[in-house]
Amino acid sequence: MNQFNRMLIASGFALCMAGPALADGDDPAKMRTIAKAAGLISLEEATAKALAAKPGTVIEVELDDRKWPQGWDYEFEIIDANGKEWDVDVDAKTGEVRKVKADWF
Repeated sequence: MNQFNRMLIASGFALCMAGPALADGDDPAKMRTIAKAAGLISLEEATAKALAAKPGTVIEVELDDRKWPQGWDYEFEIIDANGKEWDVDVDAKTGEVRKVKADWF
């Protein structure tokens, strides 16, 4: 196998592996589109509920489908005033705060 073929195969493999990473729900515009299409609460509403449950600064948010068709969760990582990191999950359909847990890592 010549060098070009090896590089072509390696590039194709890398592209296939990158697909799932690019499909992640971290993009706010994509989260808003999914929320609107699926009849979920908005990202802004979910953020307000998460911050009401655990005041602080949101450092990351994902929209996760938890064992479809059971529904979706907004999963927040929040840092409080003391610098402690928290995981807060909000049910994306009802707005119910499902989890508030200290992140030990």
